[in-house]
Amino acid sequence: MTIGSMEKVEVFTSEGKGRGLKTTKELWAADVVFAERAYSAVVFDSFTQVVCHTCFKRQEKLQRCGQCKFAHYCDRTCQKDAWLNHKNECTAIKKHGKPPSENIRLAARIMWRVEREGTGLTEGCLVSVDDLQNHVDNFGEEEQKDLRMDVDSFLNFWPPQSQQFSMQYISHIFGVINCNAFTLSDQRGLQAVGVGIFPNLCLVNHDCWPNCTVIFNNGRIELRALGKISEGEELTVSYVDFLNISQERKKQLKKQYYFDCTCEHCVKGIKDDLFLAVKEDPKPSQDVVKEVTQFSKDTLEKIDKARSEGLYHEVVKLCRECLQKQESVLADTNIHVLRILSIASEVLSYLQSFQEASDYAKRMVDGYMKLYHPNNAQLGMAVMRAGLTHWHAGLIETGHGMICKAYAILLVTHGPTHPITKDLEAMRVQSEMELRMFRQNEFMYYKMREATLSNQKMQVMAEPSSDTGMPTFLKKP
Repeated sequence: MTIGSMEKVEVFTSEGKGRGLKTTKELWAADVVFAERAYSAVVFDSFTQVVCHTCFKRQEKLQRCGQCKFAHYCDRTCQKDAWLNHKNECTAIKKHGKPPSENIRLAARIMWRVEREGTGLTEGCLVSVDDLQNHVDNFGEEEQKDLRMDVDSFLNFWPPQSQQFSMQYISHIFGVINCNAFTLSDQRGLQAVGVGIFPNLCLVNHDCWPNCTVIFNNGRIELRALGKISEGEELTVSYVDFLNISQERKKQLKKQYYFDCTCEHCVKGIKDDLFLAVKEDPKPSQDVVKEVTQFSKDTLEKIDKARSEGLYHEVVKLCRECLQKQESVLADTNIHVLRILSIASEVLSYLQSFQEASDYAKRMVDGYMKLYHPNNAQLGMAVMRAGLTHWHAGLIETGHGMICKAYAILLVTHGPTHPITKDLEAMRVQSEMELRMFRQNEFMYYKMREATLSNQKMQVMAEPSSDTGMPTFLKKP
């Protein structure tokens, strides 16, 4: 389950947080603290036919399990590697008649592993599944109702010949999934395609301004240091995106993970002033700020509806209207402005309106740079997308600068062997070559670029999605 050793970390009691992990030696930016394979993991329901059930890579053609007709694999190697975990599942799906939801499949895989190996510690693991937090006692009425439905569905699927577990234990496993599950991305790290349980990772506590990040790479998660970490210092990751005011982050953490965040950024409200910033000259009245803020929230709801229906030109229209309304009132670090800029740049890139998209992407990145940790993975991905948008727009100097900046961040957060970092390195080399050509003869550069683009199909940007693909804790099915 684990890759290498856990010698760089040890379990300790973290003040006010319970168990945590701290480092036993000094670490530096980009160091891999530890790597871990999933105790159990499944592909999301919506990706079961396009993502390998072993390595979670997206493939155009996958081989299907000949018995259950449900599981899909890259090749015989992936199918063979999966058999130990799929064997019981395969039989159960055939008998049940159809595969259950991802939540039920993950719980079943966990319990089949417990059946095989017992409830004690497995090799290289610092904590057992039995000892992970479930927070079932903290569930509200709706959550209790969902839990009962999950347990009923599980019991309908669980084979009578397998080990029978108590209702309390089954509830414990669903509670563990509810507050400890971690999303798995495809091989390029661009889309969340599955969910798994990683016991060692579950011991790492939250901080809104963490010293580590988690990346899914080549079938395993890697805990990577974002900067210098002193020996004996607690290791932390962020369970939620930092891009929100402290009050909203605290509310989200309380709802999803049942704790009150007491990190420095939440206690002191660090950067809240930037998230809520308004224009200074002239400074708008509180009533105007309130009106434009509400307009922005209403517009985001309309945008979500239009995006879900694939009405991307309507999305662009709504974004333009909202940005015009915000222009003289809200500053470019304001959370509502950044959300609209992000959507506008992404959708316009998809529609190949790269010039306008690049303007919005530049403003968005400038805002992000003032807010995010300099080695934040989501910042790196956003800068990379902005760099590509500028390249498509023919703005080679700015585009190359952004691609280089993104590459520097992703070397820390993803490492040099991650597919997205390798792709970015190729883009960096390509844009550097084009930049030299541009500086030698600007006219000839554009002529050659025009000829090249006219002879090949323009690369179409990925369809806009609210899913960033960044790994997150708790992707509840």
